[in-house]
Amino acid sequence: MLIAQITDLHVTARGTRAFDKVDTNAHLAAAVAHLNALDPRPDLVLLTGDLVNGPKPGEYEMLADLLAPLEPPVRAIPGNHDDRASLRALFPTLPREGEFLHHTVEEGAVRVILLDTHVPGAVHGELCAERLGWLAARLAEAPERPTLIAMHHPPFASGMDGLDRIGCRGAEGMADLVAARGNVLGVVCGHVHRPITTRWAGTVAFSAPSTAHQFALTLNPEAPFRWTTEPPAVALHQWLPGGTLATHLSYIGAGYEPQPYR
Repeated sequence: MLIAQITDLHVTARGTRAFDKVDTNAHLAAAVAHLNALDPRPDLVLLTGDLVNGPKPGEYEMLADLLAPLEPPVRAIPGNHDDRASLRALFPTLPREGEFLHHTVEEGAVRVILLDTHVPGAVHGELCAERLGWLAARLAEAPERPTLIAMHHPPFASGMDGLDRIGCRGAEGMADLVAARGNVLGVVCGHVHRPITTRWAGTVAFSAPSTAHQFALTLNPEAPFRWTTEPPAVALHQWLPGGTLATHLSYIGAGYEPQPYR
């Protein structure tokens, strides 16, 4: 099974750009074409939040147009820039009732749990008692089945002070739930616009880069918060026959195409 992950799309209304500089819509169009051209093609594409840049009028309509050519099935969860009602209208697989948009994907060799960490009006994420209870119930349903958890806000510290201040509150409770289960292959996230991998709660946690701009790497807590044009990428989580989940980055854009050795 091959699961693709794209994150932090930050789609803007037609004819506009993020920060008046970054053409996030063109970047997403390139990511969709990249996904459709992959061989083998992914069995599933996860959109791990911040699908739009506002939310502002016209953004979700633009997102729908940009995602329309995507051929593999898609599942989405909100990030801090998203609006739950707009996501419900766009993605029929999302829950129709209740406050949160978390849900599961049962098809395929790997079960995927998509966890909603969105807090309306806030940049940070949260795992409250209700959300942790939902996660505990889902993990208990299939304790032996290989499982991947997808969320927007990373539950782990990145070492980048500015990002960690707007991380996921209540993650300690999630760590207890995950550590008690031996079937959680990994936790995949967005939000930090960088590829970061760490050991967390007895499994592997990973944040994927954005399909557009990245946050500049700064490990100095006093450094200013900046963005960079480091290359966008698709994360590919590949379930291997021996029971291993391997994660790869597939970079998008001219100059990253495979070349033969001569």
